[in-house]
Amino acid sequence: MSETNNNGNRRFQGLDYLKGPHSRGYEFRFVFQVFYDFINGFRKLHFLGPSITIFGSARFKEGHPFYDLARIMGRRVAELGFAVVTGGGPGIMEAANRGAKDIGGKSIGVNIELPFEQNPNPYLDKMVQIKHFFVRKVFLFKYSFGFIILPGGFGTLDEMFEALTLIQTKKMPWFPVVLMGTEYWKDTIEQLDVMDYHKTISPEDDEMLLVTDDPEKAMEFLADRINRYAPPVVHIKPKWWLGEG
Repeated sequence: MSETNNNGNRRFQGLDYLKGPHSRGYEFRFVFQVFYDFINGFRKLHFLGPSITIFGSARFKEGHPFYDLARIMGRRVAELGFAVVTGGGPGIMEAANRGAKDIGGKSIGVNIELPFEQNPNPYLDKMVQIKHFFVRKVFLFKYSFGFIILPGGFGTLDEMFEALTLIQTKKMPWFPVVLMGTEYWKDTIEQLDVMDYHKTISPEDDEMLLVTDDPEKAMEFLADRINRYAPPVVHIKPKWWLGEG
């Protein structure tokens, strides 16, 4: 929930946990809520198999070129044999999940509860509802062997740089990151060049990602990097008596 004060500034409710120290009871309840989100996600996603996560804006509607491109990428990922994971909402997320469903592939959504309601899109085989962004990001990265970034806003940039940071710091294998849309991302790539010039990143960090408009080149890059760096897949059977799967 949010409201606007007399100065026109937005004031958000429900974010008390960011306002500094609270009582021990409050902090315990918060930790328990986070614990529940993690356990709920593990039970639902632990058995989906290797996946590729597709990020992008919720604002593009059907018929927009970026929506159409996301649908193509979702289809191509499913053809490669991977589950398609998205944030579960509309726009690019919907299109990617829809592309997977077009050919009978696995379509997964990790949806976030927002002050302005974000409804899950109708193309999901499985959906996990998450309250906190930091928990959601864990699930968007945990089961994925690669990442496709389509045009988006602050959230998409946050997710893109999270992936690059995890790879750069060796918290994640050298998984492929693909940016779709050369014109859209050109200023971002220029900023990476500035960072490289000032040596705030290493020269080899440029090799972490591919920027392209071509789905074929994107899939070749994904397949090559996954074949080289993906760990062996461990298959674990769900136990019905634990409510898993």
